[in-house]
Amino acid sequence: MTQEAPNKTEAKLPDPAQLARARALASAAYEKQAEDVVALDVNGLTSLADTFLIASGRSRQQVRAIADGVQEAARRDGIRSLGAEGETEGVWALLDFGSVIFHVFLEDTRRHYDLERLWADAPRMDVEPAELKQRRAR
Repeated sequence: MTQEAPNKTEAKLPDPAQLARARALASAAYEKQAEDVVALDVNGLTSLADTFLIASGRSRQQVRAIADGVQEAARRDGIRSLGAEGETEGVWALLDFGSVIFHVFLEDTRRHYDLERLWADAPRMDVEPAELKQRRAR
């Protein structure tokens, strides 16, 4: 009996719990006016995490506010933080929630490191809140 190889063009759906965590953290970033929030499903591509979230702030102060807001939402939602780096500088904050790693960048710093290009093989996950989608559709 032979097994068929999986169809590589078929998109694998993320784990529902993984998607819920990513959406909760992304929502907190959107509440602090984060821009260009992207979620990458890196499960199977790295052992570091299952999801990378990437967002931009327009100023150092906003990067710090986004990072603080995401960490507060994580505490509120029972998402355990394993550590954070760079929040005080406000250029690149890295928030480690185990299965989710959240990068908050100043726009220029994000363009320089271009994590989306480095992880181009990772499928994107839809984490934009429904109310934002509805506002844009109007």
